[in-house]
Amino acid sequence: MNRPLRFPLRAIGTTSAWKWFKWLLFASFLVAVALGVRFVQIEMDTSRFQARYLSELTRDVGFTVSEGPSDSIRFPTDGPYDIRLGYALLPAFERRLKERGFSVASQARDSERMASLSDDGLFIPYEEKDQAGLMLYDSTGTRLFGSQYPARVYDDFESVPPLVVSALLFIEDRHLLDPDQPNRNPAIDWGRFSRALMDQGLRVFNHNQAQPGGSTLATQIEKFRHSPGGRTATPKEKLRQIASASVRAYLDGPRTMPAREQIVVRYLNSVPLAAQPGIGEINGIGDGLAAWYGRDFAEVNRVLKAPATPDDLAEQGLAFRQVLSLMIAQRGPSHFLLRKNDDLNALTESYLRLFAANGVITPQLRDAALSQQLVLTRAKLTPPEGSFIERKAVTSLRTHLLSSLGVSTLYDLDRLDLRVTSTMNNKVQQDISDRLAAATTKDGAQAAGLYGFNMLQPKDDPSKIAFSFTLFEKRDGANLLRVQTDSVNRPFDINSGARLNLGSTAKLRTIITYLQIMQDLHARYGQMSVEELRAVKPEREDALTRWAVDYFMHTKDPSLSAMLDASVERKYSANAGETFYTGGGAQTFTNFEADENSRILTVHQAFQHSVNLVFVRMMRDIVHYETIRTSGPSSQWLDDPATRNMYLTRFADQESRVYMNRFYTKYHGKTQDEMLAILLRTVRKSPPKVATVLRSVRPDASQAWFNDQMRAALKNTPKANPPDDALANLYEKYGIDKFNLNDRAYISSVHPLELWLVDYLREHPDATANQVMDASRDVRADSYKWLFKTRYHATQDRRIRRMVEQHAYDAIGKSWQALGYPFSHLTPSYAAAIGASGDRPAALAQLIGVIANKGNQAPTQSLSELEFAKGTPYETRFVRATPQPTEAISPEIARVAQTLLRDVVAGGTARRLAGGITFPNGKTLEVYGKTGTGDQRLNIYAKGRRLIESRKVNRTATFVFAIGDRFFGTLTAVVHEPYAKRYDFTSALAVQLLKSMAPELQALLDEPASKDTPKVAASTEPKVQ
Repeated sequence: MNRPLRFPLRAIGTTSAWKWFKWLLFASFLVAVALGVRFVQIEMDTSRFQARYLSELTRDVGFTVSEGPSDSIRFPTDGPYDIRLGYALLPAFERRLKERGFSVASQARDSERMASLSDDGLFIPYEEKDQAGLMLYDSTGTRLFGSQYPARVYDDFESVPPLVVSALLFIEDRHLLDPDQPNRNPAIDWGRFSRALMDQGLRVFNHNQAQPGGSTLATQIEKFRHSPGGRTATPKEKLRQIASASVRAYLDGPRTMPAREQIVVRYLNSVPLAAQPGIGEINGIGDGLAAWYGRDFAEVNRVLKAPATPDDLAEQGLAFRQVLSLMIAQRGPSHFLLRKNDDLNALTESYLRLFAANGVITPQLRDAALSQQLVLTRAKLTPPEGSFIERKAVTSLRTHLLSSLGVSTLYDLDRLDLRVTSTMNNKVQQDISDRLAAATTKDGAQAAGLYGFNMLQPKDDPSKIAFSFTLFEKRDGANLLRVQTDSVNRPFDINSGARLNLGSTAKLRTIITYLQIMQDLHARYGQMSVEELRAVKPEREDALTRWAVDYFMHTKDPSLSAMLDASVERKYSANAGETFYTGGGAQTFTNFEADENSRILTVHQAFQHSVNLVFVRMMRDIVHYETIRTSGPSSQWLDDPATRNMYLTRFADQESRVYMNRFYTKYHGKTQDEMLAILLRTVRKSPPKVATVLRSVRPDASQAWFNDQMRAALKNTPKANPPDDALANLYEKYGIDKFNLNDRAYISSVHPLELWLVDYLREHPDATANQVMDASRDVRADSYKWLFKTRYHATQDRRIRRMVEQHAYDAIGKSWQALGYPFSHLTPSYAAAIGASGDRPAALAQLIGVIANKGNQAPTQSLSELEFAKGTPYETRFVRATPQPTEAISPEIARVAQTLLRDVVAGGTARRLAGGITFPNGKTLEVYGKTGTGDQRLNIYAKGRRLIESRKVNRTATFVFAIGDRFFGTLTAVVHEPYAKRYDFTSALAVQLLKSMAPELQALLDEPASKDTPKVAASTEPKVQ
């Protein structure tokens, strides 16, 4: 029976639906993939979505500048650009400046989005500077100095020749300026990027696989400027460069053509091109053309922009070839520019042919360029314009900035993005410099009134004299440096760089120390009763304490002011006939005026008329006082055996070190024969002495060598040509085992340490001074054993007194240093009171500033404002914090010192200014100060202290002064040998020169005595040094 077929319709329907669903799902996936691919393709071509997202992201990127320190600022940590301009160093600068009295007046506040991008690891996006450097301004806003690096840059895209743009884009980024892609992300060239990724993958299997770069111009700029070392060390760093460049490109919105044009400009201005001695690192095409080819940047651009004609085709070809070579050289600047110039030439020619083949340049330009040859040059360092005198202030300020910021070189300093306002007044600085320069001419000196009694004589030539001038102004609790200059046309600053004998100006330091001692004595004895004072038994040598005790026993007014006034009325003899034992020797001194030798003068009178012997005796009293204060009475260190031994041991060590250093300097680096010849020159030519020296410095030498040396040394003497048997006896008699070192030194009349050192250096020719000191410790002690013998008791006492006296001078030196004395040690002599220890004009100015400030030591300022990174998210402005003056000397001492200084001008050595200084506007200001005449001589003595030569090393005339209640400073004239002996001027020369400077100083008086507000001129800029 036929039955109809039955189909499972339900099952068939289910299977068919599922199959259709899978096909539909697969088709949807293919469509999605296609759409995704198309989307990526469109995005790669147009960057539309990147533009929308990144421009929205950067809409809130920015910064503001507000007063005070910022709590939302991020600083870069690395990158050549950020280090060179100082952005990465700003936290360290801030710490150092705060330590030096500055505070943050205003600082950038990064927006939340900008800070977030930085925290995420991106380079901070902002409009970066292509050119920056140190700018110095004076207090009126006049520019003193300006440096811009790179020195030659393209200002904008329009200034770049089209030929340069086309060549750059063909080499590095051909689609960067495609007008059909207004939203293009310039950070990524997808074609190059994908090829770079593929090559990286192939290198896993083939290490020889080439690695063409995938960087765009935008990412290369990020690398040059911000990546550590200017390199891409890791794939992560490459992604960081891409992300940072992408964000930076969309700062101004989704359309990036202006940003892309700016990328071309930044690249050309930033590309690193190695370095040259005397120039440093070279960045940018402009500086590269100047440094490597000696070309004028503006001229090269003019040639490349000009229409090509047969007449200038050769010139255009050379210019294009040079620019092209620098674009290529950035791939390996040191390789191409310093080592392999031929490789650079060959690669440049290859690109020229490629350019012509691709229509970038014409065949004619190609041929013209190929016909030229690249000749790399080394640019010469251009000397600074103007004289050293004109640059003294700028040099001083830059040097001060070095120490303030902790920057190691002026090269690094000048490349910081920094604007500095100084306290100096440039007009007055230049006027004073001109006046000092004029004073070195006969006409100028005559006009200033410098010829006359105690000044220049008609025969004197002022051109050999150097003048220096320093001026400060008291303002707003600080001492502002207004002028610092000299007439020396060399890179040397007399005011702060020299150690000069400034004569009687040292009496000002001495009398301040004297008054400080009186103040200490007042504190110790001023409140005692008469009975208590009678019980005080000062040491016999302590004249100052004895006077103080006696004063308080008889005075009706025990106040400090009364005591100080009385102390300057103490009397001293001015007799020049006494011999003073100080500094380990006997010294005599003279007064400037012979009729003063028989007088007995008060301290007041001696200071007013600058009488030397009074201050020598005062210094003796000060030294005795400090000796007792620091070391106790003489009975403690002369009568106690243990203390005596301690001082003698210390003396022996110190003196032996002095001798050993002297001998080491004499013999170090010499051969054995040279050392022996030098030593024998100083030995008297007698056989025992010569034999002892030879056997000491060559103890293992043969008899034959000894005989040859003896005959050579005794040649042309009565003992010449000794027989062999006599020489054999000498060889045996004076062997090193026959006498100890001290005996051999006695026989030969040579210092024992000199004998030992010559022998030691024979065996250890490369020994350092420290090694010699260590090796000679026992020998040095043995060579001074004689000093510890009891029969030399008087000699021991003298040595101990020298040691104890040195402690006293150290204490005096510390009190001087607290008032600005610039050196670590005083010359241990009473002559320090009259200038023998040296001083500096600028340091003396600080001292009189303390006196003018009624005893307060205000901070000295030459910089009033520092502004870093203006117009960037790192902008920070520093100003001087309100200073807190410290008391250096008491107001009572300052009052007495002012009185003494006024009397110096009223009727003493500075009386030329007794009526004050009168300015062109008719105003007269009081002047007070201290004069000093330094006559430094070099005396050479024979045995028995017989003077055999005395010559002038230098002569100085100094006036340290205060003008009115605002200004103070120093003026110094100095002349060195061999010319010093021709002059007899005194400090009157400096006083008269200051008097003649009133017209130049008038401009400072015209400034109001109010808070110093720095101004920066916006219009006419003077010449940049």
